[in-house]
Amino acid sequence: MLPELAAEFFGTLILLLFGNGVVAMVVLFAHGVPGEVVNGGFTNINFAFGIGVTMGCYVAGKISGAHLNPAVTLAVAMYRGFSWVKVVPYMIAQVAGAFCAAAIVYWNYRPQFHLVDPGLDHTAGVFTTFPAFPDMPSAGLLDQTIGTAILLFLIFAIIDNRNQPPQANLTPILIGAIVVGIGMSFGGLHGYAINPARDFGPRLFTAVAGFRNNGLTDGVKDFWVPIVGPLVGGLIGGAAYDFGVRRFLPAAASAV
Repeated sequence: MLPELAAEFFGTLILLLFGNGVVAMVVLFAHGVPGEVVNGGFTNINFAFGIGVTMGCYVAGKISGAHLNPAVTLAVAMYRGFSWVKVVPYMIAQVAGAFCAAAIVYWNYRPQFHLVDPGLDHTAGVFTTFPAFPDMPSAGLLDQTIGTAILLFLIFAIIDNRNQPPQANLTPILIGAIVVGIGMSFGGLHGYAINPARDFGPRLFTAVAGFRNNGLTDGVKDFWVPIVGPLVGGLIGGAAYDFGVRRFLPAAASAV
């Protein structure tokens, strides 16, 4: 499994280098101008995450299938015959890649972090997600469940040889576009993690690096929302595709 785990590690690393890096650019470099859109704002965040997913898929796709997301790993184990033995190791590799990406982004922007937030008490959100309504975790849980259900529904549609699969080298671009669309449409209530590794790996880093109000060891303990929501949502999205679309498609000899 070593090649596959290395591919998942580096694919997720690339995803979060773009993802955490763009949030750092938007959050840390404001000029205090009223109404200022800092370095492209939320639009840039969506596009950079989409680019990160695309490039991560190109890195890992040939070796591991480029899951880069425990919700994907769980769904393909449930519905596509992926080995259950590999599920936990894949998830660990994904979390480790996300953790290391967060560390690299912090290392790169460390002077600016300490200029903007000397106490490291309000910038953990550069790395991880937080609820818009801290007293209403059900809102964030629903947001994460729906967003990840959409993600897995569409991934299954794209990779299904019974359907209209694109050429293999276009698949990462389309999956990146899905992420951009979900971010633009469902990114408000809990930061559209839609990926437990994308959220928990960097959150774990913030705890290790001494960020306060990190949602894991300090502040509102909401770390479980972008873990449970995506895992449940991925299973729902996969089931919705298989029972709502795939069963009506003609069988193909090499169907995925």
